[in-house]
Amino acid sequence: MEELRKVKCTVSYDGGNYGGYQLQENFVTIQQVLEEALKKVIKRPVRIYASGRTDAGVHARGQVFHFQTPVILPEDRWPLAMNCLLPEDISVLAATYVPDSFHARFDVKEKTYRYCLWNRRIPDVFLRRYSWHIPYALDLEKMREGAQYLIGEHDFTSFCSVKAVVEDKVRKIYDIAIEEQNDGEVWFTFRGKGFLYNMVRIIVGTLVNVGAGKIQPADVRRILEGRERTLAGKTAPAQGLFLWEVKY
Repeated sequence: MEELRKVKCTVSYDGGNYGGYQLQENFVTIQQVLEEALKKVIKRPVRIYASGRTDAGVHARGQVFHFQTPVILPEDRWPLAMNCLLPEDISVLAATYVPDSFHARFDVKEKTYRYCLWNRRIPDVFLRRYSWHIPYALDLEKMREGAQYLIGEHDFTSFCSVKAVVEDKVRKIYDIAIEEQNDGEVWFTFRGKGFLYNMVRIIVGTLVNVGAGKIQPADVRRILEGRERTLAGKTAPAQGLFLWEVKY
């Protein structure tokens, strides 16, 4: 029986041209492209397992996946071998050998997502693929106040897509930061153990309503406790969201 080694990889990608991370029949996906590249390196089909899925249009700075291989390369050669076969909007940043017990999804301790708004009246041509354009003024301090109601362990049914198949909607958010950078960019940073389907994007949409004065910061608590998707704001567009980091 041949010996297989498990490899953990960190990958970044621009999700704008893909139908999401996970394999699908009718769309080109990140997983599909990575597996096709690895097949050429290993000379046989290979299945990769990621820390989680990202939706169509969502980006990643630090997605993590693992795979098993009989081919043994130096760790620093794996990114080079894959990147020469990948399109320019996907890049493997690092690879390390890990114990057989490691699993990219089930061993996650913390995930960080970031979301970018462009908060100026005039659109920014170069940020349009990586941010949500909000042309009206936002009160960031009120948004921060509203975000505090979401810190901790809660049932996030109100902030989860109705398409989600999981029954347990309880998740734990460690921190939410909202900062203005580069004169117009507003960055949300979410740290948590795990997130529900569209959870970050719905929270962003709700906090934008707070910042615009459509609802008050304390209404975020009411929305959370209501456990009803229709209470929360719109789902923010996919292109502003980044899976930033995964910790194990």
